[in-house]
Amino acid sequence: MAKQFDQISDDHRDFIQAQHMFFCGTAADEGRVNISPKGMDSLRVLGPNRIIWRNMTGSGNETAGHLARINRMTLMWCSFGARPMIMRAYGTARAVHPRDADFAPLQAMFPQALGVRQIYDMSVDMLQTSCGYAVPFYEHKADRDVLKKWAEDKGAAAIETYWDDRNSTTIDGLPTFITQDPPNA
Repeated sequence: MAKQFDQISDDHRDFIQAQHMFFCGTAADEGRVNISPKGMDSLRVLGPNRIIWRNMTGSGNETAGHLARINRMTLMWCSFGARPMIMRAYGTARAVHPRDADFAPLQAMFPQALGVRQIYDMSVDMLQTSCGYAVPFYEHKADRDVLKKWAEDKGAAAIETYWDDRNSTTIDGLPTFITQDPPNA
């Protein structure tokens, strides 16, 4: 049976921190719904209603484009270990880019990395847990280092070119504002 909460408790935070992977879901007012798996050391619970997560350069930039239109987000964790549980955080979020004044203090909460394109700052209005009894057991072996090596091999200047070439619009053609502020900002 699902249970809803209006904030993240210490037990919820501990569950989140124990997971090696989470999923982010967003959608604009039109076009495709996006669900992305996330890993690495990329998420922090900053309070009972606030989560930040760092988004590394990748092949798409759907989340940023969706949030520029409608700032809703769902994060989901599911335990692949002994404690069966699925947890979802529902709320609103904003993209914080390297050009923004509040980027550096948020970025300082994570290990140094090349290729960080946004940090998402999420305000959680509801947390829901459910049983997770059908989620299979999986053993975490290690984080992949492929994206880290890719970014290091490319270098900062080439990554910014990649943002212009590959991350400036969503697959539905929505602008992501990766290298520029929205017109009404």
